[in-house]
Amino acid sequence: MPVMKMDETKMKEAADIIRDAGGRVVGRTRLQKMAYLLEITGLGSDFSFEYRHYGPFSEELASAVEDAQLWDLISEEERPTTWGGYYSLYTAGASVAKADVNPARKELIRTAKGANPIELELAATAAFLKAVENVPDPWEETARRKPEKAAKSLANAKVLYEKLRLVKTPKPLPAI
Repeated sequence: MPVMKMDETKMKEAADIIRDAGGRVVGRTRLQKMAYLLEITGLGSDFSFEYRHYGPFSEELASAVEDAQLWDLISEEERPTTWGGYYSLYTAGASVAKADVNPARKELIRTAKGANPIELELAATAAFLKAVENVPDPWEETARRKPEKAAKSLANAKVLYEKLRLVKTPKPLPAI
């Protein structure tokens, strides 16, 4: 098995997302969706994404987060859920320097951070289906792929998506 070299730039960029979210992000899925929204709006760090069970996913980001923990750029604490699973709480390390943050990036992250995680997952999935797979009706396809979540949260995900679209980003989120 080949040895992978840690990408210091990607580690820092992963830590920067957490820093820009006020130093804390709750949930791996939320972190992935925040990073994806940054990418498609031109505010990201060139992480590549593909479709997985929970929507857009970047293996590069997942690896960068693991590596960033080794360098104490971030910490991850796994906590139990009420239903028996676990979720991650990410915290930016003290060594992650404060920086001037693009106001649009800050607003997009703030909105995503405050969103219901299922609604954020559905909104990011619909954006991915439109932007990457060019699906004619990404909301319908999102509902088909995630029927239980969509039944309860699709209407609110659409509202969230429109809120995210209001952020003046270098590349607007696709109209869907």
